[in-house]
This record gives sequence, structure tokens and C-alpha cells, in this order.
Amino acid sequence: MFRVVFVMDIFNHAVVLAKGGIRENYRPVSDSSAVCKTSIPLEILEFLHPREVYIADLNSLQGKGPLDINAELIREVSSKADTMLDFGVSSLKDVDKALSIAGTAVIGTETGTLAVIRDAVSRNPGRISVSIDVKFGKILKQDPEIPEDPFEIVKILNGLPLKDLIFLDLDRVGTASGFDPEFLRKLAESSVHDVLLAGGVRGMEDLFALDSLGIKGALVATAIHSGSVPPEVMTLGLKKVKSSDS
Repeated sequence: MFRVVFVMDIFNHAVVLAKGGIRENYRPVSDSSAVCKTSIPLEILEFLHPREVYIADLNSLQGKGPLDINAELIREVSSKADTMLDFGVSSLKDVDKALSIAGTAVIGTETGTLAVIRDAVSRNPGRISVSIDVKFGKILKQDPEIPEDPFEIVKILNGLPLKDLIFLDLDRVGTASGFDPEFLRKLAESSVHDVLLAGGVRGMEDLFALDSLGIKGALVATAIHSGSVPPEVMTLGLKKVKSSDS
């Protein structure tokens, strides 16, 4: 089943809406959402009922404020929905911390190394997702061992028992600007893991297109808050929503 994963970018206990990966410009989601009047994570969960949630802990990712300010809140979210957590993992200690408050730890190429990915997956098979982070068309990475070519990264990761693989296009996050279908088709074909897209989803037609390309899911926030993707897709799935519309 195609997975529609609800994204919550959390900063100082509040959900903010991402746009173009420029984190300092993010604003409380209640300022612009057409579907919820609150920026409180647990209230949004109660209202939208997503099955899966992806949390970006912006305090940790940006090194702003107390870095564990959102930890207890994330633990509560994890008790109500399957939760993937990205807070800028760069060490095995970070992985352990993430897995103590969420079901899945996300290791992004922006902060993680191949050595940490390999060790983390070895210790926690099926509980690690790797995010290939891209900005301005280039892979964001600190580790020189991580290849420049995303297909080369996929080849390396194919040998590891990941939960799934995320392609995060930061330039397209919050922009509803679409995606490159041919690139994504090739990426899905070259990966033995489920590939999820983050960034660029405009509406339902994009979700059906991604499904047909072999992409197994999408991380969405803006499309939910704008009303272009109905919240029930997150619980019912694409096929059931399509059949109920027809």
C-alpha cells in the first residue's frame, strides 16, 4: 500500500510549516493551514489521525534552544502514531536517543556518515531510515565516503537492512512544485528498499503518479494543510479514497 506520511516540523513544542528548506522562515502551521487551527502537535494528531508521522526536530537540527526540549512531546506522539524521527543524527549515541523516543530513527546524509549508518543498522535492523538530502541539486553531506551520485548511495545501502529510503528534496519542500518522474522511477528501480519522496507533492494526482512510478510513499505537510490532499488519505490509503470519489 502506498504510504502517505504526515510531516510535522517541530520547533519549541509547536508545529511549523516548512518552505524551501529555509528553516529560519518557517512559521506556525496554524497561520496558514486550511484544515487545522492549532500548532500544538498532539491536538493536530487528534484532529487529523495520521497512521504515520515524520518528525523533524528543528531545535536539534538547528542547534537552537535546549536540544531536548521536544523529547517528551515526541515520545507522546510516538505513542499515538508510527513515528520516524529526524533530529540530525551524527553518532550512535544520537541513534540510541532517537530510538528511545520514536519507532524509527532517520539518518540524513546532511549529518550522518556511512560508518554510523552501517553500525546503526547492524544494531537496529528495520528501525533505521536513511534520507538522501538534496539542496540546489546537490547531495548535502559531511562524509567524503558518501558518493555524490544518489544512485551510488543506493547501491551501497542496498546491502543494509534499512526500514526504507527517503529522497528529501529541500528545494521543493513546502513549494508544491512537483518532481522529476524519470529520476524517481530510476531511483525506485535501483533500490531494494521502499523509496519515499519528501518535497514537491502538489495534490492527489501527484500521489497517484508516484505510486505508478514505483515510489512507495510520500512525506506530506503543505498538501494536507492546503486541502489539496484530504487527510483521510493518511488513514484509508490512496485506493480507498479513489474508489470513494468515483
